[in-house]
Amino acid sequence: MTFHADPNIYAKSVTLKVSDLEKSLLFYKEVIGFSIDSQEKKKAALRAGAGEAFLFIEELDQVEPKKLRTTGLYHFAILVPSREQLGMVLNHLLETGYPLQGASDHYVSEAIYLADPDGNGIEIYRDKKSTEWKWDGDFVSMDTTYMDTKGVLAAAGNGQWNGLPEGTILGHIHLHVAELEQTVDFYVQGLGFDIVQKYGSQAFFLSTGRYHHHIGLNVSNGVGAPVPKKNQVGLAYYELKIPSQEKFAEIKQRLTQLGAIITEEEGKWYTYDPSGNTIQLSVS
Repeated sequence: MTFHADPNIYAKSVTLKVSDLEKSLLFYKEVIGFSIDSQEKKKAALRAGAGEAFLFIEELDQVEPKKLRTTGLYHFAILVPSREQLGMVLNHLLETGYPLQGASDHYVSEAIYLADPDGNGIEIYRDKKSTEWKWDGDFVSMDTTYMDTKGVLAAAGNGQWNGLPEGTILGHIHLHVAELEQTVDFYVQGLGFDIVQKYGSQAFFLSTGRYHHHIGLNVSNGVGAPVPKKNQVGLAYYELKIPSQEKFAEIKQRLTQLGAIITEEEGKWYTYDPSGNTIQLSVS
């Protein structure tokens, strides 16, 4: 998983706001296969196997009805280590009968889509070998086609699902944004990502280190989509891993020049993209 290690900048964890902690924990443990790393009265940290926690959920004190077509989370993507493991996950999901939203081959990966009880989007995927990815200059070839579900299930062999496997990490974050031009500038000129694919005026995919994407941005909720209210379920923030203090200082300077807000709270740094999505900047 060298695309998710220094010297790259990548999404390391995600924090979600939920309406019912126990209901969410049941889903994320029994359906998705997370283990509880720690739990408080209204918060929990979840990990895959014995790995480092990368999903954090927080129960809201008061929940407002979720408003459709806002900025925020499109999906967070769980990256499993192999096609065999993806096959075990798919077989388990089919056995649970939990509703799936789709399964796709993206040329660079194979992915399953579903949503948690609060409607937070989830992708579970495996990467194809990076030597199989096709590049045209700086752009990687990606599309959405039917996944070979029979092949994925067959790859599992006789393997038995026992939760998310060791080595599972947060692979990428895909966000709803209000507009693309300024938001892409924020991620490229401010945070240092590269554009690796774009689809007209609808979506951009960004990465470092020539990954197919660490960040996805789209305007499918409409140009000018509003920021959701704080008491609505959805994305609280996600964590970007910065490889060094020197790189962090450069990013802060560039973000300041772009007019972005950077704040420090209890020793942690946060910034906000032009569409109102909150990002925690974590430094090695």
